[in-house]
Amino acid sequence: MQRLKNNVIINNERVIKMKQYLEIGKIVSVFGIRGEVKVQPWCDSPEFLCEFDTLYYKSGTPVNIMKSRVAKNIVVMKIEGIDTVEQAQAIRNRVLYMDRNDVELEEGSYFIQDLIGLTVYDEDSEKIYGKLIDVTETGANDVYHVKGDDGQMYYIPAIPQVIKNVDIENEKMIIKPLDGLFD
Repeated sequence: MQRLKNNVIINNERVIKMKQYLEIGKIVSVFGIRGEVKVQPWCDSPEFLCEFDTLYYKSGTPVNIMKSRVAKNIVVMKIEGIDTVEQAQAIRNRVLYMDRNDVELEEGSYFIQDLIGLTVYDEDSEKIYGKLIDVTETGANDVYHVKGDDGQMYYIPAIPQVIKNVDIENEKMIIKPLDGLFD
């Protein structure tokens, strides 16, 4: 396997393009009179969102973050060039993106975006349960939403006892279901 700068993975002559920019939060309202904005984090924690000096709009335009802080599970940000309530109001409801190259993931960690679309297989029987279509973050562990070919929805806890292998390059996830999970 070889990784290239533009997020293309070449594996056995197969090319997989990965999204360069990933959604990380949404500007939901104005904060104060100096042009600060409130950002709803769409990531693991609001503190993670505060780690970035540069974010991006969908167009790829850089957004320079002057300062940010957490206030009751929301992030208050001061964005360069946004100095008035009117300017802050004009960017309300815009989605902010991070560049995946700005983050080094730990072994066994994945961006949710990269998990969506994986085919989920049984470890023992190799039965296909369906495609992973969504992830719900709970306090204890994430829950993977898997939709079968018949439209049936399965909810799989993202715990080591169940998730045996995640293979982004081959677009598959191997699981060992807990007793009764698919009954």
